[in-house]
Amino acid sequence: MNIKDSVVFVTGANRGLGLAFATEALRLGAKKVYAGVRNPADTDTPGIIQIKFDVTDSASISAAAKRCADTTLLVNNAGITRLTSSVLDPQMITDAREIFEINYYGTISVTQAFAPILAANGGGAIVNVLSDATWFARPLLAAYSASKSAAWSFTNALRIELRSQKTAVVGVHVSFMDTDMTHGFEMKKIHPNQVAEAALIGVETNSDEVLVDEFTKQVKQSLSSKDAVYFNPPEIA
Repeated sequence: MNIKDSVVFVTGANRGLGLAFATEALRLGAKKVYAGVRNPADTDTPGIIQIKFDVTDSASISAAAKRCADTTLLVNNAGITRLTSSVLDPQMITDAREIFEINYYGTISVTQAFAPILAANGGGAIVNVLSDATWFARPLLAAYSASKSAAWSFTNALRIELRSQKTAVVGVHVSFMDTDMTHGFEMKKIHPNQVAEAALIGVETNSDEVLVDEFTKQVKQSLSSKDAVYFNPPEIA
């Protein structure tokens, strides 16, 4: 599908990658962008309409879907992470439940609400923001990695099911981005605008999957080689 003249709904759009998706979609000619945010605030960006939205609140999702019934492109971006000192730390269970509620169940709930809208509007596309952590679980991010692996599995199943309604499903995988989520981490980071641009180009080129940066490409490539078990990415400092 073309981004030009599309109507886009982005979850978690108040800052970081979500805001980058909103502004990049407008740059590529989107007619309108709905920015799903927990706490709407005054904004003077023409074309961006803030919608009070919480991916863990079914009433919020239903209200947004009803109000934004002209949506043709859904971007499931909302997500959180928690650092765990050890995979053996009992706190990981609590963290994993919180993370899955947003990163996995939230993605499913929003998709279930908006997929019929996309079908009614002729098809369109869904972008699910995933991660290189889908395939490589660092101990500090084990719960987050598990949620993204689960979301990847859902994305792949969703792609098959929605073909009949002419809705494309794009999985976007990326390494560390320069956002609030990685504040304080010392490593190479990619700018969120680059990620949003690559993802939306993936929509326009009918890509099933977008591997944004070279590091993410290396991670996935390693899985199909004899070197997979030896793959050793940089440490988080």
